[in-house]
Amino acid sequence: MEIIKPRTLSGFMELLPDKQQRFETMAEILRRTYASYGFAPLDTPAIEDAQILLAKGGGETEKQIYRFQKGDSDLALRFDLTVPLAKYVALHYSELAFPFRRFQISKVYRGERAQRGRFREFYQADIDIIGDGKLDILNEAEIPAIIYKVFRGFGLTRFQIHVNNRKILNGFYAMLGLTEKSGDIMRTVDKLDKIGADKVKIILLEDCGLSEEQAEDILKFIAIRGTNAQVISALEGYAGKNEMFDQGLSELKAVTVNLAAFGVPEENFAVDLTIARGLDYYTGTVYETTLLDHPEIGSVCSGGRYDNLAGYYIDKALPGVGISIGLTRLFYVLDEQGLLNPALPSAPADALVLPMTESPAEAIALAEKLRSAGLRVQLYGEQKKFKQKMAYANKLAVPFAVLLGEDEINEGVCSVKNMVTGEQLKLTAEDAAAHIKASLNTDCPVILET
Repeated sequence: MEIIKPRTLSGFMELLPDKQQRFETMAEILRRTYASYGFAPLDTPAIEDAQILLAKGGGETEKQIYRFQKGDSDLALRFDLTVPLAKYVALHYSELAFPFRRFQISKVYRGERAQRGRFREFYQADIDIIGDGKLDILNEAEIPAIIYKVFRGFGLTRFQIHVNNRKILNGFYAMLGLTEKSGDIMRTVDKLDKIGADKVKIILLEDCGLSEEQAEDILKFIAIRGTNAQVISALEGYAGKNEMFDQGLSELKAVTVNLAAFGVPEENFAVDLTIARGLDYYTGTVYETTLLDHPEIGSVCSGGRYDNLAGYYIDKALPGVGISIGLTRLFYVLDEQGLLNPALPSAPADALVLPMTESPAEAIALAEKLRSAGLRVQLYGEQKKFKQKMAYANKLAVPFAVLLGEDEINEGVCSVKNMVTGEQLKLTAEDAAAHIKASLNTDCPVILET
């Protein structure tokens, strides 16, 4: 039989067990934080009817989507978690309680060119709140407040959530007589951090067909900087000229006030008029989150308010607001930058029980007692020499090896060896469990800050 060389497709990430454990730790922090705010877990199919996924997408989405035929069915892999959510809510509308709050951590697929830090298969970690007919502005502040808690849970302090409102932008472009071009303008302005103001201006002039004066007015507007109060004060100077602008400004004020009420320090959120988000379904507040010491990473979390997404599937107004973390990309860039804490426990078990007798019965019972105390315990069942057993424990990086031989059995104890310090104690099963639990580094931050 010919041996096929094993390989992983470009744009797909596989992790070794220690890194996978770190990835799972980040995912668990997300699940725990989302659940603490009353969000229900949800999963949706990875494969959907292509018509469902492309109802709002089209354009770039259609180019990137993985689409295939199976019999007479036109199918596609989901490219995000928001469109399937809209379908889900429309389908189960009569069975859900509104506002419907869900979180989902699942893989999505995009057939774009694979490159450093950009994947074709990757995890997104989303939270969304869907209203029935209306959705209060308070929700648009709670979403970024939850992201603040998530990033603090990762061990970060040097991050900033950038906040803007599409109504402010649409209203401002309407003042300039550019309503029909507002979508193209916002997609261009959204590239400001990547390509710079000079190139943005060229695109506005040449591709969007703006006049020199219009381009200058836009660049002046999005360049408004300062504290949140100073930016809002500057925006007040444009008030009273367009109803949509005024509504967006009112919403932005409410979000900044409520973010502070949720306990988010001002150094962790900023009004940023350059934030527009490229997707057309956003209609109000929009967010992007960056790591202050690593701007080269770009946005690590983004989202916003959308009012019309479910309208493609149901004749009801189901406005929503949500935010998404590109978890695979975030993990990759943090690992590449050396920001993942090497001290973060990565072993699959807290303790490895090593039977030192012919019969494994006592070791099995000991492992069960330790598990009952809340520890993750692996029982080593291979008939190997002691040195090989310890080498295995070292390779797994388990914090403790628990040895059980004839002497220990006769004394009613087990030998607990700290694999880091080398300390070895003889303890009862109950004391061993307490000793191991007390020694575990449970509050170790996931991410280091430089």
